[in-house]
Amino acid sequence: MSLGIAFSIAAGLGTSPISSLPYTLSLLTPLSVGSATIILHVILILLQILILRKQYKPVQLLQLPLAIAFGLLTDLSNAMLSTLAPSNYAVSWFYCLIGILLVAAGVSAEVLSGTIPLAAEGLSLALQEATGRKFSTMKVCVDCSLVALSLLLSFLFLKNWGGVREGTIAAALLVGTVSRTFTRLLSPVRKWVSNQGE
Repeated sequence: MSLGIAFSIAAGLGTSPISSLPYTLSLLTPLSVGSATIILHVILILLQILILRKQYKPVQLLQLPLAIAFGLLTDLSNAMLSTLAPSNYAVSWFYCLIGILLVAAGVSAEVLSGTIPLAAEGLSLALQEATGRKFSTMKVCVDCSLVALSLLLSFLFLKNWGGVREGTIAAALLVGTVSRTFTRLLSPVRKWVSNQGE
Protein backbone atom coordinates (compact mmCIF):
# COMPACT_ATOMS: atom_id res chain seq x y z
CA MET A 1 0.00 0.00 0.00
CA SER A 2 2.84 2.42 0.82
CA LEU A 3 4.35 1.73 -2.60
CA GLY A 4 0.96 2.44 -4.19
CA ILE A 5 0.85 5.77 -2.37
CA ALA A 6 4.36 6.58 -3.59
CA PHE A 7 3.31 5.80 -7.18
CA SER A 8 0.32 8.13 -6.84
CA ILE A 9 2.58 10.92 -5.56
CA ALA A 10 5.09 10.27 -8.36
CA ALA A 11 2.28 10.44 -10.94
CA GLY A 12 1.72 14.10 -10.12
CA LEU A 13 -2.05 13.74 -10.59
CA GLY A 14 -2.86 14.10 -6.92
CA THR A 15 -2.16 11.64 -4.15
CA SER A 16 -4.29 8.63 -3.24
CA PRO A 17 -7.19 9.40 -0.86
CA ILE A 18 -5.53 7.71 2.13
CA SER A 19 -2.52 10.00 1.73
CA SER A 20 -4.27 13.15 0.49
CA LEU A 21 -4.68 14.60 3.97
CA PRO A 22 -1.15 13.64 5.15
CA TYR A 23 0.26 15.05 1.91
CA THR A 24 -1.58 18.33 2.41
CA LEU A 25 -0.37 18.47 6.03
CA SER A 26 3.19 17.90 4.77
CA LEU A 27 2.76 20.98 2.54
CA LEU A 28 1.50 23.06 5.48
CA THR A 29 3.97 21.88 8.13
CA PRO A 30 7.54 20.55 8.41
CA LEU A 31 6.10 17.02 8.73
CA SER A 32 6.90 14.36 6.12
CA VAL A 33 4.03 12.50 4.46
CA GLY A 34 4.87 9.47 6.62
CA SER A 35 4.86 11.43 9.88
CA ALA A 36 1.56 13.10 8.99
CA THR A 37 0.20 9.63 8.13
CA ILE A 38 1.03 8.40 11.63
CA ILE A 39 -0.78 11.36 13.21
CA LEU A 40 -3.83 10.81 10.97
CA HIS A 41 -3.96 7.12 11.90
CA VAL A 42 -3.95 7.96 15.60
CA ILE A 43 -7.00 10.18 15.00
CA LEU A 44 -8.71 7.41 12.99
CA ILE A 45 -8.10 4.94 15.84
CA LEU A 46 -9.77 7.38 18.26
CA LEU A 47 -12.74 7.67 15.87
CA GLN A 48 -13.12 3.88 15.85
CA ILE A 49 -13.26 3.88 19.65
CA LEU A 50 -15.93 6.63 19.60
CA ILE A 51 -18.03 4.76 17.01
CA LEU A 52 -17.84 1.27 18.52
CA ARG A 53 -17.58 2.22 22.22
CA LYS A 54 -18.03 -1.01 24.23
CA GLN A 55 -17.82 -3.12 21.06
CA TYR A 56 -14.29 -1.84 20.39
CA LYS A 57 -11.79 -4.64 20.91
CA PRO A 58 -8.61 -3.51 22.73
CA VAL A 59 -6.55 -5.77 20.43
CA GLN A 60 -7.30 -3.21 17.70
CA LEU A 61 -4.92 -0.85 19.48
CA LEU A 62 -2.24 -2.83 17.67
CA GLN A 63 -3.16 -0.54 14.78
CA LEU A 64 -0.87 2.00 16.45
CA PRO A 65 2.45 0.17 15.84
CA LEU A 66 1.14 -0.69 12.36
CA ALA A 67 0.50 3.01 11.76
CA ILE A 68 4.09 3.82 12.74
CA ALA A 69 5.45 1.13 10.42
CA PHE A 70 3.15 2.28 7.63
CA GLY A 71 4.26 5.89 8.02
CA LEU A 72 7.93 4.89 7.91
CA LEU A 73 7.34 2.67 4.86
CA THR A 74 5.49 5.52 3.14
CA ASP A 75 8.51 7.79 3.56
CA LEU A 76 10.81 4.99 2.38
CA SER A 77 8.65 4.30 -0.70
CA ASN A 78 8.53 8.01 -1.53
CA ALA A 79 12.33 8.16 -1.30
CA MET A 80 12.66 5.08 -3.54
CA LEU A 81 10.43 6.60 -6.25
CA SER A 82 11.59 10.20 -5.85
CA THR A 83 13.42 10.14 -9.19
CA LEU A 84 10.48 8.59 -11.04
CA ALA A 85 9.25 11.48 -13.17
CA PRO A 86 6.49 10.85 -15.74
CA SER A 87 7.44 12.01 -19.23
CA ASN A 88 3.88 12.89 -20.25
CA TYR A 89 0.24 12.87 -19.12
CA ALA A 90 -0.35 9.29 -20.29
CA VAL A 91 2.60 8.03 -18.22
CA SER A 92 1.24 9.99 -15.24
CA TRP A 93 -2.04 8.08 -15.56
CA PHE A 94 -0.12 4.81 -15.89
CA TYR A 95 1.65 5.51 -12.57
CA CYS A 96 -1.66 6.58 -11.05
CA LEU A 97 -3.36 3.32 -12.09
CA ILE A 98 -0.44 1.30 -10.69
CA GLY A 99 -0.93 3.18 -7.43
CA ILE A 100 -4.68 2.46 -7.40
CA LEU A 101 -4.11 -1.26 -8.06
CA LEU A 102 -1.41 -1.57 -5.37
CA VAL A 103 -3.47 0.23 -2.73
CA ALA A 104 -6.62 -1.77 -3.60
CA ALA A 105 -4.72 -5.07 -3.51
CA GLY A 106 -3.22 -4.11 -0.16
CA VAL A 107 -6.61 -3.18 1.29
CA SER A 108 -8.12 -6.46 0.08
CA ALA A 109 -5.29 -8.63 1.42
CA GLU A 110 -5.34 -6.73 4.69
CA VAL A 111 -9.07 -7.27 5.24
CA LEU A 112 -9.07 -10.90 4.03
CA SER A 113 -6.17 -11.79 6.33
CA GLY A 114 -8.44 -11.29 9.32
CA THR A 115 -5.55 -9.67 11.19
CA ILE A 116 -5.24 -6.12 12.51
CA PRO A 117 -6.08 -3.61 9.73
CA LEU A 118 -4.55 -0.21 9.22
CA ALA A 119 -6.53 2.59 10.84
CA ALA A 120 -8.31 3.77 7.66
CA GLU A 121 -9.57 0.25 6.96
CA GLY A 122 -10.27 -0.16 10.68
CA LEU A 123 -12.52 2.90 10.52
CA SER A 124 -14.24 1.49 7.42
CA LEU A 125 -14.81 -1.81 9.27
CA ALA A 126 -16.12 0.07 12.34
CA LEU A 127 -18.56 1.97 10.15
CA GLN A 128 -19.57 -1.30 8.47
CA GLU A 129 -20.32 -2.81 11.89
CA ALA A 130 -22.20 0.29 13.06
CA THR A 131 -24.29 0.78 9.91
CA GLY A 132 -24.58 -2.71 8.41
CA ARG A 133 -23.40 -1.38 5.04
CA LYS A 134 -20.80 -3.13 2.85
CA PHE A 135 -17.11 -2.62 3.61
CA SER A 136 -16.41 -1.39 0.08
CA THR A 137 -19.13 1.27 0.47
CA MET A 138 -17.71 2.43 3.79
CA LYS A 139 -14.19 2.46 2.30
CA VAL A 140 -15.35 4.80 -0.46
CA CYS A 141 -17.03 7.04 2.17
CA VAL A 142 -13.86 7.21 4.29
CA ASP A 143 -11.69 7.90 1.24
CA CYS A 144 -13.99 10.65 -0.02
CA SER A 145 -14.08 12.23 3.46
CA LEU A 146 -10.27 12.34 3.58
CA VAL A 147 -10.20 13.96 0.15
CA ALA A 148 -12.83 16.53 1.19
CA LEU A 149 -10.81 17.47 4.30
CA SER A 150 -7.67 17.73 2.22
CA LEU A 151 -9.42 20.05 -0.25
CA LEU A 152 -10.77 22.20 2.56
CA LEU A 153 -7.32 22.66 4.12
CA SER A 154 -5.74 23.25 0.72
CA PHE A 155 -8.17 26.01 -0.21
CA LEU A 156 -8.04 27.62 3.24
CA PHE A 157 -4.28 27.69 3.65
CA LEU A 158 -2.63 27.01 0.28
CA LYS A 159 -5.19 28.76 -1.92
CA ASN A 160 -4.90 25.90 -4.43
CA TRP A 161 -5.84 22.23 -4.91
CA GLY A 162 -2.86 20.97 -2.89
CA GLY A 163 -2.37 17.25 -3.42
CA VAL A 164 -5.87 16.70 -4.80
CA ARG A 165 -6.31 16.33 -8.54
CA GLU A 166 -8.02 14.03 -11.02
CA GLY A 167 -5.95 11.02 -9.89
CA THR A 168 -7.16 11.50 -6.31
CA ILE A 169 -10.79 11.50 -7.39
CA ALA A 170 -10.20 8.39 -9.52
CA ALA A 171 -8.60 6.61 -6.57
CA ALA A 172 -11.37 7.70 -4.17
CA LEU A 173 -13.96 6.20 -6.49
CA LEU A 174 -12.01 3.11 -7.59
CA VAL A 175 -9.97 1.76 -4.65
CA GLY A 176 -13.03 0.48 -2.76
CA THR A 177 -14.54 -1.06 -5.89
CA VAL A 178 -11.26 -2.63 -7.07
CA SER A 179 -10.56 -3.96 -3.57
CA ARG A 180 -13.98 -5.66 -3.67
CA THR A 181 -12.95 -7.38 -6.91
CA PHE A 182 -9.61 -8.45 -5.40
CA THR A 183 -11.45 -9.72 -2.32
CA ARG A 184 -13.73 -11.85 -4.48
CA LEU A 185 -10.76 -13.23 -6.42
CA LEU A 186 -8.70 -13.91 -3.28
CA SER A 187 -11.53 -15.45 -1.21
CA PRO A 188 -10.81 -19.01 -2.49
CA VAL A 189 -7.15 -18.55 -1.47
CA ARG A 190 -8.25 -17.56 2.03
CA LYS A 191 -10.51 -20.62 2.28
CA TRP A 192 -7.68 -22.86 1.08
CA VAL A 193 -5.26 -21.42 3.64
CA SER A 194 -7.87 -21.80 6.38
CA ASN A 195 -8.42 -25.44 5.42
CA GLN A 196 -4.66 -26.09 5.60
CA GLY A 197 -4.62 -24.92 9.20
CA GLU A 198 -7.32 -27.37 10.27
